[in-house]
Amino acid sequence: MKENRRLNPRWRLSDMSMERRLLLVFIIIIILPLSVISLISYNSYSRSIQENTVLYSRNMIGQMMERVDDYIEDMKRISSIPAYIDDIKLNLVRSNEYHEQRQQVVGKDGSNTYPNDFDLQLSIQRGIEGNIAFINNIKRGANSVYIFDQYGNGYYSSKDGAVRLDIADSYKLWMDKVAATHGEALLFSTQEYRSNLKSTRYAFTVVRKILDRSLNPIGLIAVDANISVIVDQVVELDKVTRGTSLIIDEQGDVIYDSGRKMLAINASGNPVVLKAKGTSGSFYDTVDGKRQLYIYSTSPLTKWKVIIQIPVKELTKEADVTRNVTLLATLFIIGVALLASIILSFAFTKPMKKMIGLMRRVQAGDLSVKFKVKHRDEIGQLGNQFNRMLSRIQQLIHDIYQIESQKKEAEMQALQSQINPHFVYNTLETIRMTAELNDDTDAADMISILGKMLRYSIGGKIQDEVPLREEIDHVIHYVQLLNYRYPNRFELHLDIPEPLMRYAIIRLLFQPIVENAVYHGLDDLKLKMNIWIEAEMTPRLTRMTIRDDGCGMDEGSLEALNQSLQATAAPRREGNGGIGLRNVHERIRLQYGSAYGMRVFSRLGAGTEVVIELPPLGTKPVLLESSPDDHGGNGH
Repeated sequence: MKENRRLNPRWRLSDMSMERRLLLVFIIIIILPLSVISLISYNSYSRSIQENTVLYSRNMIGQMMERVDDYIEDMKRISSIPAYIDDIKLNLVRSNEYHEQRQQVVGKDGSNTYPNDFDLQLSIQRGIEGNIAFINNIKRGANSVYIFDQYGNGYYSSKDGAVRLDIADSYKLWMDKVAATHGEALLFSTQEYRSNLKSTRYAFTVVRKILDRSLNPIGLIAVDANISVIVDQVVELDKVTRGTSLIIDEQGDVIYDSGRKMLAINASGNPVVLKAKGTSGSFYDTVDGKRQLYIYSTSPLTKWKVIIQIPVKELTKEADVTRNVTLLATLFIIGVALLASIILSFAFTKPMKKMIGLMRRVQAGDLSVKFKVKHRDEIGQLGNQFNRMLSRIQQLIHDIYQIESQKKEAEMQALQSQINPHFVYNTLETIRMTAELNDDTDAADMISILGKMLRYSIGGKIQDEVPLREEIDHVIHYVQLLNYRYPNRFELHLDIPEPLMRYAIIRLLFQPIVENAVYHGLDDLKLKMNIWIEAEMTPRLTRMTIRDDGCGMDEGSLEALNQSLQATAAPRREGNGGIGLRNVHERIRLQYGSAYGMRVFSRLGAGTEVVIELPPLGTKPVLLESSPDDHGGNGH
């Protein structure tokens, strides 16, 4: 069997050492192809050079147009960004409403009598231009971005500080072109314009309507790209082809030309343009007694056509020299390749053999080994990763020991932390039973209710979710205790749909709000204070309202409270007001996201209303109610 394996060429190749394999591979992929290619090239180079140039130039044109097309596609995507930025749409709506009102209020003499609201205009300008600066930095070359409202009022930003002086005329042109569209992006070819820096500039533009959520137009965005974004592409193309380039659109307007003498003019009558029929092709023509080769191709996306003019003498300039040196160069390369393949095969396999030895030591349990990295090539990177892997394994072993130790310590602390709550529950229960034996039913009931509230309050983590019914029970217990303290002074009204009673909600959401209403809203002139808790479901959210008929608050206090709720940093504590509500608001946002939270409405002498917005019922699981032994029950 072994003898047959040695005679089989496939098995002999698989058993070959790495050095021999590499040497064999180098011989196959270097010497043989070079020999064949050199022989073919020597006989056919002069004959095929023009055909290869045409094909190569077409590929270069295709690659260049792909990059330009990608850039224009990016511009179109940039022009769609305002549709996803609510701040821009909101400020455009504000700008439209403001200028609509100004147009509606006209004096008898035809003048506008609507007062200028400079603060509003400045707010709108900052809101839009701040986002424009962000949009402008997304893509290199989009040096100016303009956004207009429905009345032609422009907001813009430019990287180099240069903007169009003819912005009003440009807006009319753009608006006329996109009037019949439904939000699609339109591409405008190169235009000449004067900038506010007193210089003449050229740019092509992508324009798109800005639509609101109801697909109604609320503005217009125009993204200017300086022609410099395609200059590098054309320069590289001309350098490779040794010719000049001309780019035109479907109407024959010049997008760019190598001499920059025909920018923004119409060249549809040019003889060369007339001959460049179809989407792609090539032809010869004589200009000033010199034979020229013209190659052209059209972008399927923008319909821009690139025409390259190459002097024929440039195509055969180096053909003779190339034929003479091809054979000598081939022989020299083969010799160098053979020498390099021998050196590289030994240099490549030596560190690999060393690493194999280290791996065998690791397999035997020795993690103290280390691969000495001498170079930054692939072998060096592999050695670095090998060393890091061993360090990581050692670190993980150490971490596992520490985690197990910390886990045991945490379990002991958790067991100890359960002793104190149970001691409090049992002590309260003992006091309650003693009060009952002494016929003090009010004290017994208050202690029982307090025990239930304590179980609910500290029976779990503050961010744990419980069924809504349990939170309502907790508020009922709180109001019962208040009525023991102030007999029949408070009355709680509930209006909650039954499906919401199992809605999952974080602990202690309502009680701090009710406590805040009692503490700050109790009107001594009224015999009774009513507190309502209501809930409703909508497809977008679940809304819960806690309101009272207390003394309410003035506009200044209400505004300060709502600003405190929306503030990023927690306010300094001054007295007892607002911190409880802020705590509830922050816990809602931490649990459900920044889209949800709490708002406060109030009027002096008419009470206060707190509106809580939470995720809709269908997006959250419902919870089964806990048993009395879990919370709120009597401990024994």
